[in-house]
Parts: sequence; C-alpha cells; structure tokens
Amino acid sequence: MRRRVAREIALQSLYQIDMNGVSAAEAVNVAVHEAENDNEAQVDHKEKIMPEYIRELVDGTLNNRERIDQLLAGYLKGWKMDRLSRVDREVLRLAAFEMLFQEDVPPKVVVNEAIDLAKHFGTDDSGKFVNGVLGKMIKDVDTLREHIRSGKE
Repeated sequence: MRRRVAREIALQSLYQIDMNGVSAAEAVNVAVHEAENDNEAQVDHKEKIMPEYIRELVDGTLNNRERIDQLLAGYLKGWKMDRLSRVDREVLRLAAFEMLFQEDVPPKVVVNEAIDLAKHFGTDDSGKFVNGVLGKMIKDVDTLREHIRSGKE
C-alpha cells in the first residue's frame, strides 16, 4: 500500500515538473506536503508516506527519460510522446522506469498500478490506453532489461 501512495505522489511530482518546470526536489517536497496536509488529490495515505522511495521514482524516471521515451515510442502505434496527455505520458514513463530499471516489483504489478493511476488521474480512456501500451511492452520486458543492462538500444 505504501508503494501505491508513493507512485501517486511521484506521478503528481512528475506532472508538476513537466507542467511548471520546477526542480525534482521542489516538486516532491510540495507533493508530499500536500498529501500530508491538504490532500486535494485525495491520495489515500493511511500508512506512512515514503519520501525516499518517491524521490527514487522521480529521479530515476527523470534521469532515464530520454531512453524511456525512445523505448515507449516503439510501443505507441500512431502516437508520439509529445502528443499524449501529460498524465498519460508521465504514467507511462513512471511505469516504464519501474518495469525496466527496478527489478524488485513484478512487471504485472507495475502495469496494474499504472492502469489504476491512469484511471484515477487521467481521462475516461487513459486506463485502456496505458494498458494497451504497457501490455505490449511487458511481453518484451526481459529483452528490454537485458539491453539496458548491456547498454544496447
């Protein structure tokens, strides 16, 4: 449950960075503060918020964004990254980072969490769209991870 909350706050942070050009540290600090106090986004945080894990997700996604975008582009049939809604784009980036660069969470869990985030924060079609893209990517996850480890594209 704590990882779910961390993903929600990480998504909000990535959105703020994309929307307003703020630093990762500032975006995470503001999102954590809002979740703990105002909770306008209605983040379910009955358990302790994990700022370190949130920072790891945000920093990892940002530090690997170029590579993630290149990989995602191959699964976006008829779409370009810059044409996606901000929410869908950041959900896909966050999920791709977790799926490909962090091996402590099973890929199916990452996909299910991403679908839930897309449904909660995106449009009516966001969950289906994210499911379609990540559903294709998950089939290649082992090969993609191996290419990342070896430095191949």
